[in-house]
Amino acid sequence: MSVTTFKWSIDQWHQLIETGLLIGQNVELVEGEIVKMSPEGIPHSYTNYSIGKYLLRLLEGKAVIRESYPITLNNSEPQPDISIVRLPETIYRNHHPYVEDIYWLIEISKTTLQFDLEVKAQVYARNKIPEYWIVDLKNKKLIVHTLPKGDSYQQILETSSGTIVTQSFPDLKIELSKILLF
Repeated sequence: MSVTTFKWSIDQWHQLIETGLLIGQNVELVEGEIVKMSPEGIPHSYTNYSIGKYLLRLLEGKAVIRESYPITLNNSEPQPDISIVRLPETIYRNHHPYVEDIYWLIEISKTTLQFDLEVKAQVYARNKIPEYWIVDLKNKKLIVHTLPKGDSYQQILETSSGTIVTQSFPDLKIELSKILLF
């Protein structure tokens, strides 16, 4: 027996949110499907908070740091742990950041590592997100995806020490000791 699932459009998703039916539900829209998000453990929430605080200081006046808020893509509205998006922040008064607003995205991952490496990486590459980081709490490393083409990233770098430079802000050196906290 074949099962056909209903795919939600961004407009339908926004209408559903407006009804209030999803209040208290920890879900996001990924590839037109409503996906339950995993609860955050202590290492995840501490890492998210600490990275957000670090990047806020580092990128002050250069970018907006949004923590666990939606971004609007082609047929998805995921909630990355951290989105680094363009200024001014007031443009997000009327819409979530679009692809053209995004410098890079960060997911902090332990129990969702496979989903973040496969599904989310595919979604972000397909939408041409220029840079996508996964802070891998399980293996204590940073996985940096760059050069999106089609459904994948052409360059994937895994590192666990030193500094990293982003494509969007090549003059900044980001200390991995401030990113890999566990």
